[in-house]
Amino acid sequence: MFQIKTDVLVLGSGIAGLTFAIKMARQFPDRQILVLTKTVEGESNTRYAQGGVAAVWDDEKDNFEKHVADTLDAGDGLCKEDIVRIVVEEGPERVREIIEWGARFDKEKGSNEYDLAREGGHSEHRILHYKDLTGWEMQRTLMESAAKLPNIKVLEHYFALDLITQHHLGRMVIRVTPDIECYGCYALNKQNGEIDTILARATVLCTGGGGQVYRSTTNPVIATGDGVAMTYRAKGRVENMEFMQFHPTSLYNPAGENPSFLVSEAVRGHGGILKTAEGEEFMQHYDPRLSLAPRDIVARAIDSEMKKRGTDCMYLDCRHLDKEDFVAHFPTIYEKCVSIGIDPMQQMIPVVPACHYMCGGIMVDEFGRSSIHRLYAAGECSSTGLHGANRLASNSLLEAMVFAHRIFLDLKDKLTDWDFQENVPDWNAEGTTDPKEMVLITQSMKELKDIMSYYVGIVRSNVRLQRALDRLFLLYRETEDLYKTTSISPQLMELRNLITIAYLITRSATHRHESRGLHFTTDYPEQLPFIEHSVL
Repeated sequence: MFQIKTDVLVLGSGIAGLTFAIKMARQFPDRQILVLTKTVEGESNTRYAQGGVAAVWDDEKDNFEKHVADTLDAGDGLCKEDIVRIVVEEGPERVREIIEWGARFDKEKGSNEYDLAREGGHSEHRILHYKDLTGWEMQRTLMESAAKLPNIKVLEHYFALDLITQHHLGRMVIRVTPDIECYGCYALNKQNGEIDTILARATVLCTGGGGQVYRSTTNPVIATGDGVAMTYRAKGRVENMEFMQFHPTSLYNPAGENPSFLVSEAVRGHGGILKTAEGEEFMQHYDPRLSLAPRDIVARAIDSEMKKRGTDCMYLDCRHLDKEDFVAHFPTIYEKCVSIGIDPMQQMIPVVPACHYMCGGIMVDEFGRSSIHRLYAAGECSSTGLHGANRLASNSLLEAMVFAHRIFLDLKDKLTDWDFQENVPDWNAEGTTDPKEMVLITQSMKELKDIMSYYVGIVRSNVRLQRALDRLFLLYRETEDLYKTTSISPQLMELRNLITIAYLITRSATHRHESRGLHFTTDYPEQLPFIEHSVL
């Protein structure tokens, strides 16, 4: 076991984590910024983002008020308008910044103007993109920029286990304790099996979402809600977890794959039309915006049509689009379809909703500060108030950059005021042994995904939610017994974290006695006039 000290600890190496780390490292060249990632540096939710980043770019056709209005409309009454305005108004500057760092967004043929796309819920073309690999391109840019800064150290294959607070110093810490502080974290070095104590003046969580809690998700296998679960265990505030966004159009592959392949919303913005197997349009029955309605509406519409017709999928028709143009904009999607025997220019693309984005998370303020002192959060693991009850397409990368910058602004004036907590004990692994049967963990993971997919999916009910809670409690109890008696493994910790995420989603859903945004329940199909956030 080692004790590592760093001025700033960043958990996660996606767009939020690396943007913040670069800014902090440049501001303080004599301070160390340590970034932990549980696999390799380039593996994050960011890398899988296809569509793009939304920002007001064409001042003649677009403006801040339109982007604000689109975001508020998609969020279905639960967005914090002041936060929406901050992100929308500061967003273009953050996009210009990453362009200066080297990001290559697509431009119109024979022009120096950016090729702005439009996606569901947007009233104007405002999506900057790099083919259908925007997240990959932004991740590449950030990794190359970070590599040039000697005071950024990236530790790969480190799994953060728990945040260190006064609890580890022997003090009673409960959810209403007013002065909880974070001193760093315990982390498992996956290469040697040792658990290190990492102490920091400040800690920034950029750990992404928890889509792996569902059987079908577009999220990578690392998306196990670690940051949210750690914060909840540390008695930090978490909110709006009932709002899990299902992307309407993941590629239906009967062979199954994890993660599910995403067919970007930009395809519908480009002219793709949702249809039945018989080639009939159906979105006119659900929303006047048709295939470009917000994601919650489109996902429920597809789910409803599938159940009515007893089919496994619906279809996205791109056959009327120009092949050369389609392949130029969506080369990855085209190649993936062809690889499973579907030519999008000859056949409709089979699509099905899949879990995509966690709109709730660690409750933070306008500078990314959590309810735990010296602990910040940005990106998908945070709940800023931007997304409300449903995220507007391509606002996530924008939010990550804006809040990474705002955390930097807040922290740069405080860093020298905070010191290390010296009395932190090493991780206590007494009384544990190696697990004798890994099947106990793998089978529990399958059960968890089934529970959430069947009972806490796109459409919910009181009976389903209660059944989910009952079964989750059994899984929780069994897993905690394993945790107390066996040595730590990434598989056990991911299971433990996902059970926490499942509980938070389900418990929050039981508290919301209305249907709003991504939370739709057959017992309360109407919206309530009184709106509140669900805080746990």
